[in-house]
Amino acid sequence: MTVTATTADIKKLYSKGQRKKILILFTIFLALIVTILVALSFGASSPRLSEALTVIFSKVFPFLNIGPVSPLAETIIWTIRLPRIVMALIAGAGLAAAGATMQGILRNPLVSSYILGVSSAAGFGAALAIVFGVSIATLAGYLVIGNAFIFCLIAMIIVYSIARIRGMSSESVILAGVAVGFLFSALLSLIQYIAPERNAVTAIVFWLMGGLYNVTWQNLLICFPIVAVAMILMITQAWNINVLSMGEDVAVSLGVNSKRVLSINMILETVATASIISFTGIIGFVDLIAPHISRMIIGNDHRYLIPCSALMGALMLLCADTVGRLIIMPAELPVGIVTSLLGVPFFIYLLIRKRRHNFS
Repeated sequence: MTVTATTADIKKLYSKGQRKKILILFTIFLALIVTILVALSFGASSPRLSEALTVIFSKVFPFLNIGPVSPLAETIIWTIRLPRIVMALIAGAGLAAAGATMQGILRNPLVSSYILGVSSAAGFGAALAIVFGVSIATLAGYLVIGNAFIFCLIAMIIVYSIARIRGMSSESVILAGVAVGFLFSALLSLIQYIAPERNAVTAIVFWLMGGLYNVTWQNLLICFPIVAVAMILMITQAWNINVLSMGEDVAVSLGVNSKRVLSINMILETVATASIISFTGIIGFVDLIAPHISRMIIGNDHRYLIPCSALMGALMLLCADTVGRLIIMPAELPVGIVTSLLGVPFFIYLLIRKRRHNFS
């Protein structure tokens, strides 16, 4: 009887914990909806919220005949503001989910989705296209974007090859990623130094700052499916990541192939991150901060941590972009600058007060 009662109590406690985590996810989702409405309503030109919603519903459900729509409001909301908001959601969610995944499989709370050197590689690829018009693949209209994406994959392949030679451990992946990142960073600096035109250097710097100002619906149609599929596959790997985060010895004892899990998640993380930064430029700290905040409020179980990180990342990036748009109107700050200004103090806090039990 005692064993039965104890088992029942454990099941009750587990169910209560699950409900609490689902409530947390729902609360973040509601906050995200409110932030979307605020982002739609405010800007250099601010149509009323009702007018903005009318534009959206008339476009999404044209058969409803909602009513006349102002051409100016349609341009502001549908052509400019809404694609930007959607990209903020996709980019924030994808980067944060990738960051949570990498922190789990590498068992290091201070790594990010850029640990494989993909940010420097993307910058180098973009710089090649901006300065010299050189692209590995012919992508009409997407020269910079395509080059940035391809060099992200090249960086991942180099890191994977080096790490595999050293036994495919988490330490080898981190060290190889740091080395590859420095390599492409040096190559990027070299291109900036030898660039024949000052305007090209300015364009490179502007791209590296990260921004959502040039997003179109065509960009979203390319980026969203890739990021969505990668995130879904990351979530399906949540149990394996839970096991791997407890150590390779524990993973082996439970029948989990740690090297295979590490390889699969490296690929998923790189594809998601590369797809995002190819369109937005380098956006830092979202992939580091969002998983940490999520871990503080929902715990270490990656079945909940990855979705929570995705929602938190989307919320953070949308808030940062909205602040960047509004703080110095009618001009704006690139969102990469805003996330860095907000992220650096938090990162220093993590370094000073890192909790050892996070990955114990």
